[in-house]
Amino acid sequence: PNILLVRFTIIISKISAVYIKMVVSTLDGLSDAQKQELVASLSAIVVGKSGAEVTAESLTAVASASGNSLSGAWASVFASAVEKAGSIDKYCLAPGGGGGGGG
Repeated sequence: PNILLVRFTIIISKISAVYIKMVVSTLDGLSDAQKQELVASLSAIVVGKSGAEVTAESLTAVASASGNSLSGAWASVFASAVEKAGSIDKYCLAPGGGGGGGG
């Protein structure tokens, strides 16, 4: 189960020297949708930080290279969201980028 994150960290470090620290003890408790979302989001970070265009095809390729699978639907959703945001950096806001006021 931890192989997923280790492989993504290796790919990230090879592509753009970006390191992501995550602690995951097991993926067993995640639903299939949650696993797909995790693979899609990590793939989007890898592709976006490498400077490549974030497309459904590039997300699927990174997921496959890491030994994981990613459905076309999830790849399309994440590629579209990153495109609408303008970049992976705009899609993934900085820590502490507060939410809306409660009012």
